[in-house]
Amino acid sequence: MGDVQIPQPNALLTVLTTTDTPTKATDLARGAVQARVAACAQISGPITSVYRWDGALETAQEWQVVLKTTTSRYPALETWLTQHHDYDTPEIIATPVTTASEAYATWVTTETTPT
Repeated sequence: MGDVQIPQPNALLTVLTTTDTPTKATDLARGAVQARVAACAQISGPITSVYRWDGALETAQEWQVVLKTTTSRYPALETWLTQHHDYDTPEIIATPVTTASEAYATWVTTETTPT
């Protein structure tokens, strides 16, 4: 068996979600930053998503929101997104950031620290 790497509490994550309108994407981005569960967010779109839902193949136009947070704040971000997203099963995917500038990492940690 190999070693298991345990993420540091302030390790950075990018968290991806999608929604079906630019207004909803902006609301999710602004709300997460305002709640201090994400330091910032970028919105891209429209994108085309192809997926299976309720047994049918679907194609939809969506907007992608990428949020920056820390591993210690991820559970709060996931909870916040689940509560504020209108999809039954929203895409919420976290990816570890392997390298970042010290200044940026410090900023993300500071901005996601509850006050």
